[in-house]
Amino acid sequence: MNIILLGPPGAGKGTQSAGLVERHGMRQLSTGDMLRAAVKAGTPVGLKAKEVMDRGELVSDEIVSDLIDAELAAMGQETGVIFDGYPRTAAQAEMLDAILARNGRVLDHVIELEVDEDALVERITGRFSCANCGALYHDTANPPATPGVCDSCGGTEFKRRPDDNEKTVRTRMQEYRAKTAPILPIYEARGIVSRIDGMAPIDTVAEQIDAILRG
Repeated sequence: MNIILLGPPGAGKGTQSAGLVERHGMRQLSTGDMLRAAVKAGTPVGLKAKEVMDRGELVSDEIVSDLIDAELAAMGQETGVIFDGYPRTAAQAEMLDAILARNGRVLDHVIELEVDEDALVERITGRFSCANCGALYHDTANPPATPGVCDSCGGTEFKRRPDDNEKTVRTRMQEYRAKTAPILPIYEARGIVSRIDGMAPIDTVAEQIDAILRG
């Protein structure tokens, strides 16, 4: 099974991808992670990418495609794949089709986690964590049992990510809509797009994704 998981930052893509990896033995292919790994390992594609990045330029579609191609060739057809952060343009969608065909694969599903923007703002701006152990909390959905005291370690210092603010969240939403707009019609024309309420409980979203994969 080869799928693209779509959704704006905070929609739960990372959580759901981790669940798919655990439940179905799939591989999550994140282009950012793959680039960093290839550069660190000094592979031919990694060295090419490093040259471009060292010049302060964006890595080309061709380099990213080569990375994905090599990864798919190495893992064998029996392993399902979740594409994360790719494709983002119509040109990349075309390249992905060619890569999959070369590796004897087809794209089975494009699953979009839909969110309510105002609710997403509340979800993200309410997040905070224990500065000592990293335990995660939320102002309304998951506050510590004793206000100001971490349930896990008893710490009393907490922190919030500086980009977990309303302006940043709404900017991310605009960017997401701009990036996904070119590729969704391509996959809708093939009848492989499914949409799920990304604001539902994590287990509910996971069950709905599994139902789509079962067909």
